[in-house]
Amino acid sequence: MISIIVGTRPEIIKMSPIIRECQRRDIDFSLLHTGQHYSYGMDRIFFEELNLPFPDHHLDVGSGSHAGQTGAIMSGT
Repeated sequence: MISIIVGTRPEIIKMSPIIRECQRRDIDFSLLHTGQHYSYGMDRIFFEELNLPFPDHHLDVGSGSHAGQTGAIMSGT
């Protein structure tokens, strides 16, 4: 299984071809969202507009300092 990790809208956009190719080739993958961007306009709309599956896992990191977000992502909280 492949794990695909996204957290911000540029990552969602950049990873969308990879996600679609995994789907096309029937490659087993898991999509994890760190939750750094959490508003509809900065996040969910891109999943909808790019016709991507919603994440299997969501860390809900939210806003904060760079160090705080990185620590929360690494610890999975």
